[in-house]
This record gives sequence, C-alpha cells and structure tokens, in this order.
Amino acid sequence: MEQDPRDALAALSWPLEARGEDGRELIHIPLSVDAGHAGYRLDRFLVRRFGRLSRNRVTAMLREGRVRRASDGQALTKGALRVREGDGLIVSRPAPDEPSVVLDYRVLYEDPQLLVIDKPAGLPVHPTARYHHHTLTAVMRERLGPGHGWEMAHRLDRETSGVMVFGRRGGSGPAIKGSFFRREVAKEYLAVVHGHFEGQRSVDLTLGPAAGSKVRIKVGPRALDDGGQSARTELEALAHGRFRDAPVTLVRAQPRTGRTHQIRVHLAEIGHGIVGDKLYGIDEARFIEVADGLRPMAELEAELGLSRHALHAHALTFPHPEGGGSVRYVAPWPAQLSAIIAWPPVQD
Repeated sequence: MEQDPRDALAALSWPLEARGEDGRELIHIPLSVDAGHAGYRLDRFLVRRFGRLSRNRVTAMLREGRVRRASDGQALTKGALRVREGDGLIVSRPAPDEPSVVLDYRVLYEDPQLLVIDKPAGLPVHPTARYHHHTLTAVMRERLGPGHGWEMAHRLDRETSGVMVFGRRGGSGPAIKGSFFRREVAKEYLAVVHGHFEGQRSVDLTLGPAAGSKVRIKVGPRALDDGGQSARTELEALAHGRFRDAPVTLVRAQPRTGRTHQIRVHLAEIGHGIVGDKLYGIDEARFIEVADGLRPMAELEAELGLSRHALHAHALTFPHPEGGGSVRYVAPWPAQLSAIIAWPPVQD
C-alpha cells in the first residue's frame, strides 16, 4: 500500500527542522528502499531516486548530514553503506524556487470508491528535485484535507495532461492498481507529432535505459537479453495540420504495455516525435543544458514553440472496483493543443 509522503513524515518520532543554518526553508523527502534497490550502495540508491542529482552532489548531501535514518534520525554519511529492502530514509534539502504551474485539477467523476480527474499539463504528481509544494499530491491535500484517503492507481508525466484514476487507500485502490497490472485497462492517448503520418501502424519495440545517453531517466531501444522489456503501441492518424509552417499529425496512441515514456519513444523511433518533447524530440545536449541550469527553460520552450509536450491521456476504460462493470472516462482535448489541431473536428 502506497503511503502519502507527508503521512510518513508525521509518523516520525524525532523532530524535523523547519529551516537550515542559512535560514532557508527545508523540505524533507521520505524514501523507502524497495526490493529492486536492495543491496545498493547508499549513494547509488540516492542517485537513482533523484535523477537530476550527480554523484558529487549526493556525496555532499551525505557529508552535510542531510540524509538520515527514518527510525531514529541518525545521519548517514557514508556513501558505501548498503541499503536493505524496507529501509526508511529522510532526505532534507533547501526548498527549491518552484516554477509556476496550474495548481488545480478538474473532477471528471467521483463515487465512494473511485475518483477520476483531468490533470493539467505541467503539474507533477509527486515531489521532485524541482517541485515540492507545486504538485498534484499537495494540491489534493490542500483541496480535500490531509486525510482524504485517495491513492493514485497510476501516474502521468509532468507535461502530460489528461485522465488520472484514484482509489481508496486500503480499499478500492489496490483493486484498481491490480487492473492496471493485469492489463485490464484500455488506455487511449492523443498526440500531435511532427511530419505527415497516415493510416495505422503497430510499433513493437523493446525498451530499456537509453544506450549511451547522459540522461539517467531517458529510455530507448534495448534488446530483451540486454535488460529491455517488451513494448507495443498501436497508432492511428486522425487529422493533419501545420505547426510553425511544417506538417504535423494528430495521432491516437493505444499502448498495450505500460513502459516508461513508451509512447514518446516509439513515436520518436519511427520518425514522428511529439511536438514540444524536450527529451525525445531534440538533441539531448539541449535538454542537458537546461537541466544543468546553463540556459533557461523558457528559451528552449520558445525554440520548440510549445511550453509542454503535445501528449494527452484522452480516455481510460477499466473495470469499476465495485461490481466490475466496464467504465470509460474521457478528458477533453486541451485548448492549447486544439489551437494546433482541433479535435473533434470543427463542423462547418
């Protein structure tokens, strides 16, 4: 059962500092070691959990006593320490200057066991190195109260808008997650892609960590015997248009598997990258410059012509957690993307 991070902090038996020695507000991030990371060196585990942090920055955090054991608050300063499954850690960091985002969401459906929302683009679902207060989990706590009891059954990337589903923690939540795990959920995405794409196509390409990439979170083609996982996406062209004087296509994408960044990678690999994609639609050196603070994000967004990538989780169909009857929920095509290609088509 997934625990809300703030609930984990509230359960601590030792105090958390509100501010650091320099007077800056501190944020405290609880981490739990899962089975997949058991036996990792502590510094390597932290690098994996915080994709934007280098090994040198993690070493500095350890040296400064900013990583502590959740059970008793003891500072863990040695990167070579091996972590075990179930270990709880608290990482304390200065609060970031968070980018402005839409701090809201629209409810598409709600009953005692099911909550379905339309998440706006740009709003991350969980705290990250750049976002702490500006997250969907924080907005839900503010809007519904700290004990609201909803847990998300799946996740969307920060820049992806659309349908998200929640169940009751300790109740319907595990049942809905089970439906995703058993592939009982039909997912339908809409994307504006570069180029003129026609007809239908099935992309069956195994995916894993991108070979040779300097970006830890990047995914790419990877053979099964080299750590790759099977991944298949069904694509269908819906409409055509132009963006910045170049051809673009509105595509329906139906992922049959649920790999990280699957749709974005599959489309990029067949030569139809998603408009506005900062990781798979351009040379990664340009992404790294922004991630390392060498150039502002706004500058890159201006070059791409869009502040988000043009991917939208349009619809989900799945068994209702009570009764099991099939239900379908749809998030309308966002106005920002409709300005590029309207959908459904405007009737004369």
